[in-house]
Amino acid sequence: MITTEQLAEKFHVKPNTIRTSLCRKGHWCGLRPVRLPNRFLAWPDDAVERLLAQSQNTTESQQA
Repeated sequence: MITTEQLAEKFHVKPNTIRTSLCRKGHWCGLRPVRLPNRFLAWPDDAVERLLAQSQNTTESQQA
């Protein structure tokens, strides 16, 4: 599990962008976090890596 800040760093967005999307839509790019007892959010590593790989593949195919 990774934090919202780590997720934002991987996708080059601000953490508040992720939090706002989660508040408005209930997810960020289809990802749903786990709320920890201390009110922090934990995002699943495997889903984040799949989304990151998918976004990289899309970028590469657009450049070709």
